[in-house]
Amino acid sequence: MEMVATSCPHFSGLRRSCPAVHNAPSHSFAQLRLSSSRKPCRPVVAMAASGKFFVGGNWKCNGTKDSITKLVADLNSAKLESDVDVVVSPPFVYLDMVSSSLTDRIEVSAQNSWIGKGGAFTGEISVEQLKDIGCKWVILGHSERRHIIGEDDQFIGKKAAYALNEGLGVIACIGELLEEREAGKTFDVCFQQVKAFADVVPSWDNVVIAYEPVWAIGTGKVATPQQAQEVHVAVRDWLKKNISEEVASKTRIIYGGSVNGSNCGELAKQEDIDGFLVGGASLKGPEFATIVNSVTAKKVAA
Repeated sequence: MEMVATSCPHFSGLRRSCPAVHNAPSHSFAQLRLSSSRKPCRPVVAMAASGKFFVGGNWKCNGTKDSITKLVADLNSAKLESDVDVVVSPPFVYLDMVSSSLTDRIEVSAQNSWIGKGGAFTGEISVEQLKDIGCKWVILGHSERRHIIGEDDQFIGKKAAYALNEGLGVIACIGELLEEREAGKTFDVCFQQVKAFADVVPSWDNVVIAYEPVWAIGTGKVATPQQAQEVHVAVRDWLKKNISEEVASKTRIIYGGSVNGSNCGELAKQEDIDGFLVGGASLKGPEFATIVNSVTAKKVAA
């Protein structure tokens, strides 16, 4: 797809100021709204999406049987706000253990899945196997798989389409590198990644988009609430213009990137931040519970 530039202010490296281009096609990335003026869809919680607040914990390649047993015990005893969808994503080798011992209040996600049915694919995990052990979700498109493993947009899209067709929910990750942000390409990168999902997914009913700026993942640097909100509202506008207003309204867009118990409250107050995908802090039961319960900041903001 050809990217069409338009006049816009310089927002924190999102896109450089540039002259207007007239007669832009309706499907272009042009004329994006950079701040939200919408009234909340719900009277209690100020969320742009119509679903529940969503918090996922990505445990990545961390943990042992002992440490995960302790973490599950902490999660089982945690007091969590009721109006939040909570998901954790253990390493593959512990998925069955976690699924069989974790409270039903929290659903289990995988960190990756194959593009089709199982077979002669050494080292891969099929969607059918994940469903067999109780997984409800899968994380796809995470930057560590994009930039370390080398997965491209089309490959990730195929994984998402197959997972959704087989009944798994997809946490679809997008986000820009530091050099892309500094070059003013944040919107272009994120829209291209969203489009790769949009081109192939059969439905958006079980898709959660996770915006994770790569420069903020595991670095201790976190996007400001305003920086995150600017990208979230732009992605929602892309969905509205290129998919439908209904999809834009119901799709939850969550933020990830050094989210912790100290910064989650201010981030949660932003209207278009519908939850979080948490890395390191999800390995600490009490802190993860604090992040889940940051939905109360949204209620205050409402």
